[in-house]
Amino acid sequence: MNTVTDEELFSNHFKEMYAICQRNNWGDPFSYSRSREIHMANTLKHKIAITYSGADAVDEDGECEYKSTINKNINGTYNGISVQDTLEEQIRYIKEEKIGKYHNHYYARYENGDIVEVWKLKSDIVLDLLLPKIIKEYPKKKFGSSKDPRLGAMITKKEIYKFGTRII
Repeated sequence: MNTVTDEELFSNHFKEMYAICQRNNWGDPFSYSRSREIHMANTLKHKIAITYSGADAVDEDGECEYKSTINKNINGTYNGISVQDTLEEQIRYIKEEKIGKYHNHYYARYENGDIVEVWKLKSDIVLDLLLPKIIKEYPKKKFGSSKDPRLGAMITKKEIYKFGTRII
């Protein structure tokens, strides 16, 4: 009897994941949260974006943003936002280039590889929630000595439940 070890099985699935993603032009499934983006898009019947930067997928309203977590509570973290020269430029950048340009934002919580909940928020609500947090953090990042000078903010479980629409 020839049995396959878990290590061999993992290696075979690892290679197969790459092959599937290459065939579909989905990119590296193990880069950042790419595998969850691919899984979410397939689950939600969205078109997977072919690049890592920018939109994560395309839904019925156009390009959209995905956030996922494996934490006990759902949330959406927006990290690595480049700091602009002025607060006015920062707000314009957030609204037009970084966050506001995606009409829909989807938030998923995973448990053991399964999606247990997905919520959708419109970009105007996301901006209403995130901009005050980003504006508050801006001077600390612009004029501070942080090791990571980029901005970040979070949409909380409470905000998602209050303003979102549950999809799953």
